[in-house]
Order: sequence, then C-alpha cells, then structure tokens
Amino acid sequence: MRSRRPTDKSRLTGALGIRNDCPAAKKCGGCSYAGMSYFEQAAAKEERVRRLLAPYCEVQPIHHCEKPLYYRNKVHSAFKRLRNGHVICGPYETGSHRIVEVGSCLIENRTASSIIRDCADIAEKTGVIIYDEVKGTGDLRRVLVRTADSTGEVMVVLITGGRYFHKKKVFIDELLKRHPEITTLLININMRHDSMILGSDEVKKVTGNGYITDIILGKKFRVSADSFMQSNHDQAEILYSETVRLAGFSGNEVCIDAYCGTGSTTLSFADYVGKITGVELKESAYKDALKNVSVNKVKNAGFVHGDATEYMKELAETEADIDCVILDPTRAGTTPGFIKACGKLRPSKIAYISCCPETLARDLKVFRAQGYEAQTAKPVDVFPWTDKIETICILSRITNGHNLNLQ
Repeated sequence: MRSRRPTDKSRLTGALGIRNDCPAAKKCGGCSYAGMSYFEQAAAKEERVRRLLAPYCEVQPIHHCEKPLYYRNKVHSAFKRLRNGHVICGPYETGSHRIVEVGSCLIENRTASSIIRDCADIAEKTGVIIYDEVKGTGDLRRVLVRTADSTGEVMVVLITGGRYFHKKKVFIDELLKRHPEITTLLININMRHDSMILGSDEVKKVTGNGYITDIILGKKFRVSADSFMQSNHDQAEILYSETVRLAGFSGNEVCIDAYCGTGSTTLSFADYVGKITGVELKESAYKDALKNVSVNKVKNAGFVHGDATEYMKELAETEADIDCVILDPTRAGTTPGFIKACGKLRPSKIAYISCCPETLARDLKVFRAQGYEAQTAKPVDVFPWTDKIETICILSRITNGHNLNLQ
C-alpha cells in the first residue's frame, strides 16, 4: 500500500484562512461552524475532542484538511414544486421538512451539486410530477449523486415515490445530454413514510455498471448506491494512513475489522498485518467488499456478513487468537456486548475510529472496565464545517496493572 502524501504546508496555510459565509447556513444547519474561518472551526473541533477524551488519554493536534470546500462526494436532495410551478431543491431546514433553496453549496462536490440543480430545472420544464410528502404521491422524490474523486466516475440515483415514473425517458435523456460525465444512472423506488433516502426495493440500472469505482491508497473500491464510503476522499486516505501509523502494526497480527463497509479499512490495513477479517451487516456493502478483495487480489483479507456484536460474541466463545480489533462504527458508537467480547478475546490492541467523540468517550469508559486503556487519540477533520469529527483512538490491554507495549 502506498502511503498518503504528507500535508502540503503551503496549501494548508491558505486553507486555514478560508471562511464559510454561506447565506443559507442558519436555515440549513448542515454547516454547524459556518461564519468561522477554517482555522477557527478546526480549533473548536480539537477542543471538543480534547475536553471529552482528556480523562482517558493524550489528544494529539487535529489533522487539518487541505481542501475544506467542495469535498463531499455523496450528495442528495429533495424537491418541491411551488404554486407558481417553480421546482426547488436543497436540504431541509433544521428540525423540519421545509426545503431550503440553495443556489450552490460550499461543501458539496461541484459536479454533484450541478447535477441536482439541473434535475430541478429539467423537472420544472418537462412537467415531472414532484413527490408530495403529505399525500404520499408523485414521481420524483429525491436525487442521490455519488462521485469518485480518483476516477472521475459519477453515479446518479433517481428516487421515485411510486413504481411508475411518468416522463422518465424525456427526463433522463435531457439529464444525460446536460451531463455526459454521468457514468451510471439508477432508479430506486421509495414508498416508505420515513426519512430514509433509499427505499428497500431493488435499485434498477438504467445506464452504466450500476456502481462507481474509487481508489484509496492505491486500492480500487466498488461503491454501490447505498454502500458506506467516507464522503471526503483525500481525508479518508489521511484517516487510514494515520490509523496504521498510530497502531504500529508489526506485520504479523491477526485482526478483526468490525463495521467494515465496502472493505476500505480492511484492505487499506491488509498490507500491514498478517491476516484481517472484515465484518459487515449491510448485504450490499458486504457484496461490494467481496468484489473489492478480488479486484485488488489481496490474499490475507476476508469478509463475514453479519452483525459485528453477534460475530464478536460468537468468536469470544472460541479459542480464537486475535491480536488486534479495529472498529469504525456509526455515530451511535459500538455496543457493551461488543466491548465485553473484546474483553474475553483479549487482543493486545484496539484501534477505534470514531465519528462522534461523545460516544467514543462513553465507550472508552466501558473498555476501561474490560481491561483496556486508551493510549492516544488523533482527531482528523474529514468533514469541514459540519459538527462531525473523526477521531482515531488506540487502546492497549492492561496486564498486571501495566499496559502492553503497542509496538
């Protein structure tokens, strides 16, 4: 695996002074740190992590983002037709389902943002029926766009409120005419009455392969419509490289990688350990992970389809010899059952990648009760301007009152 290039100090110096003065920030709520300079928002995030994790371990300085604007490679939007016929798109106003019409977004990938706004314009001009949340009727409900920074591939998912999309052909023909860079276009039917973006029905392919391919740290990753991948490509490379550095792998470890998604963490770490097994619950992500390990010809990595906590509990009842557990859960963090299973398995180290320092602090307390002490934490600003902050935390097992040597 190639290492992520070091931060370009000249570019970083320029980034620190950038401000996010989006006029829609107060209504949108997506950028919690709008109105600040990039340096100020990064400092605020670092202080938040330090305040929460200082009782458990040292907190290293935050790893800044060189390009804090237009980084988000997964963008989605709802639509609404006004009484005058104008179709608007954008995020929901904080705490409501009222759409905030935004001409452009400072954190969305520019291509994705342009496609979504053209979808609104095409729907208006062609008379596409916009989905009505109150009545539960209509055609165009949402649009999801995913972009691959390293390959330039673009996926568009048209999410409809019913099984029949009136004026589908004229809409799609015009969209592809305006955006020939779209490499795959899909349709998903979502008749749910909740806030889920994609419906549970199968995603139908209109054009292309039905997925896009991105490259992270030299490895190719197949990404489907609902698969998890970090939404900032460059900072994902930093996050994984820093985890490898802080974990100090010897090259012989037997590892479990829980909540592995499409396998981006699993395969990124595979070059540095002896054997690694990724565990993923979502079936589409698991299938992508199997494709990814095959495409990249990685021989020491495998994947298990299942719930991470249940898998760990079952493994803890065996005589499995596990050296390291890696976990990258959702904002909810992991479960007490998962942590107790780690206590039974007794790996010498745990590498916890968290996108929510509050739940990380909560889980570190439970890990401590199971004989694990946090050694160091490193925040990485993967989502500039938002309230999210990724933090790498390395824990070691306490033996006879002393921490095992991580090296």
